[in-house]
Amino acid sequence: MPPKFIIFLVTSSVIIVSVSGYGSTGTIAAAFGENGFFCAIDAGGKQEVICWDRGNNNGSVNQSSGTRIVSDYVPAMASLSGGEGFLCGITSNSSQAFCWNLINPFVNLVPGAFQFNSYSRIAAGRNHVCAISGLYYSGPDSGPVHCWEYVGRVGDKNFTSGVLWNSSFRDPYIDSLIFKRIVSGDGFSCGVTKDDDFVCWGPRSNLLGVSNKSIDELDILASGKSSICGVSKESGQLQCFGDETEFGVLPERPRFITVSAGSGHYCGIREDDHGVDCWGRNLNSSSVPNSSGFVAISSSDDTTCGVRELDLVLDCWGIHDYSRPEYSPPLELCSPGLCSPHSCSDGWFAFNASILKEPELTSLCSFHDLKICLPCGTDCLEGYFPSSTCSSDSDRVCTPCSLCQNSSCWNICKLPHPSRAKSREHERKEMRKLVIIIGCSVLGFVMFLIGLSLVPKMTKGKRDEERSKMTCCFCVSKPVVEAEPDPIPQLAIPMAVSLGETKIFRLSELKDATHGFKEFNELGRGSFGFVYKAVLSDGRQVAVKRANAATIIHSNNRDFEAELEVLCKIRHNNIVNLLGYCSEMGERLLIYEYMPHGTLHDHLHGDLSPLDWSMRLKIALQAAKGLEYLHNEVDPPVVHRDVKTSNILLDSEMCARIADFGLLSSNEKDSTDGDTEDDVYDFGVVLLEILSGRKAYDRESNPPGIAEWAIPLIRKGKAAAIIDKNAALPRNVEPLLKLADLAELAARENPSERPSMRNLVSFLDLIAKSGLTF
Repeated sequence: MPPKFIIFLVTSSVIIVSVSGYGSTGTIAAAFGENGFFCAIDAGGKQEVICWDRGNNNGSVNQSSGTRIVSDYVPAMASLSGGEGFLCGITSNSSQAFCWNLINPFVNLVPGAFQFNSYSRIAAGRNHVCAISGLYYSGPDSGPVHCWEYVGRVGDKNFTSGVLWNSSFRDPYIDSLIFKRIVSGDGFSCGVTKDDDFVCWGPRSNLLGVSNKSIDELDILASGKSSICGVSKESGQLQCFGDETEFGVLPERPRFITVSAGSGHYCGIREDDHGVDCWGRNLNSSSVPNSSGFVAISSSDDTTCGVRELDLVLDCWGIHDYSRPEYSPPLELCSPGLCSPHSCSDGWFAFNASILKEPELTSLCSFHDLKICLPCGTDCLEGYFPSSTCSSDSDRVCTPCSLCQNSSCWNICKLPHPSRAKSREHERKEMRKLVIIIGCSVLGFVMFLIGLSLVPKMTKGKRDEERSKMTCCFCVSKPVVEAEPDPIPQLAIPMAVSLGETKIFRLSELKDATHGFKEFNELGRGSFGFVYKAVLSDGRQVAVKRANAATIIHSNNRDFEAELEVLCKIRHNNIVNLLGYCSEMGERLLIYEYMPHGTLHDHLHGDLSPLDWSMRLKIALQAAKGLEYLHNEVDPPVVHRDVKTSNILLDSEMCARIADFGLLSSNEKDSTDGDTEDDVYDFGVVLLEILSGRKAYDRESNPPGIAEWAIPLIRKGKAAAIIDKNAALPRNVEPLLKLADLAELAARENPSERPSMRNLVSFLDLIAKSGLTF
């Protein structure tokens, strides 16, 4: 009899902790080895299978959005499990076993003796498979185990037979047991029996070394090739056995609800915030995403893929230092868990398909009386706070800390208490009042003394004042050009508002409004100079640009005034309009409309609230309209020459405004006549940032330039690989793929091949009108 061991366990017969990885069962699984691939169960209600590989040309496999799809050949599945170069699953309609490789996905590799049996669980090892007899959709989830073994490499192209059902995994003792769950590795399988015994069998089971160790009561296990990790039912702590080089140093944070095993590493989903921790050899922990929780994960040799709890979208990341994520999953929504006939226990909730906002979708299971039970989260990832608690049909909701408005989230988000902030502000105001009172008293006395000495010179002073009159010139309000209504009704641009005649400002007035151009009022810095937030005496908020010395030296007054004549004519809802300027005491100051919601750059890459896809499309269209106005409606045309996300600002209605155009030196102006193609290219880079969420230039990425990274992928038909997965994806992703094609056109190296801004506006308008369904 092959070596075996038994450990007594006490586990729940209702709560089933989902695991996935090498040899275990879940809604997402990976095949290992050179011909490895991932598959997941679709969330469309039919439980169809989606598969993707590393992008190899495998002939019979179709290509869609840069991903290989084999759903035409593989039946709908209730669960999946991965081996070496092959996958197995339980069919959703008949509860039968089906195994396949990526080379010939239409061939069922299950031996004929087992093809028509019903199974409730299946676990594929390196080159063997074990399955529990029963029906997954009617229960109970327990039964005898059938095992078969493959001779040769199952993932090879020529593999068609070589199945041994009477193999080294046949054991009369094991045949007599009733199992509830099983996992498989390289040369061994382990399972929990109906009597809560833990049993392992197979030719390599003795190498795990479990029988001589003290083991806590363990919930479900996950198996690597030569090791097993389990979660203690009582403490939630991890315990691992077998080859230590596969699991390395265990994480100290307890309570994992899901465990996934790869080749030389493990990953687990934390119980509290549903984030991911990985452990094992040669890990690159920085690659693990920290912007979304997960409901299911699976690992292969060097990659882990998961289903995000935010939107059920697939996400993949590399695990080892020497590897980069080569797997690019499709933009599809996938099932978050296994369909079950059992009711959900305390601390769990039944997933509600209505959150996917598909009217015809009432269940993610083929049999609509089944349900998917998932564990509740109690906390959120850093930067988010739980805005609602878990209920019987929905998990807790995590909201960005940028939207925190009351005391329930101040501590979680580490925000200052408003009352304390107001108290400090009140103290500062009182101190300023005291300083002003004392200063005014002293100043009044000094001025009185000076006035006495200046009386004889009053007449001469009046004549000097006329000769040295300060130069101040201001724009008078022009009619605002109204942008056409956007095709997204809920995000439409508000109607233009008359600005009225611009007030004439003095330098002293602007100094007061900016508190003496102090650093704490600084909004940003650019080639022109510094930008300050200013509050005028009438309460209006404006932005004041103060030219630096270099700007003043390299542009004479005549050119400056000529540029201002152009800027004063510009009025558009998608432009940050100039309200006035003042030249006094050697200073050059520009007064602009104030944009309270910051820059597009800060929303995409900084600390400001994230943008959904409807908002991103709206901003892209509005920014394009602003540039198109500068290129075609202004006489002479204005070429921006610095189009970037930090120069696209958002007003009080979250409408996009183009900023920092014009005011070029005479040498620059001579070289820009009609040179609008550069603006088009730069706008293409902006579109890539909107699509990917990646910076235009990132030193930590390879290649660092976004165009060098994204354009080749788009041209290869792999636009889906650049889509930002930190934003909840719409059900219909076609508009985003079209946006990627438009970005590729705009960012072409040959200027003559780029569309005009007018054409870009038309294309963006059509994309926005095609609609985003969430």
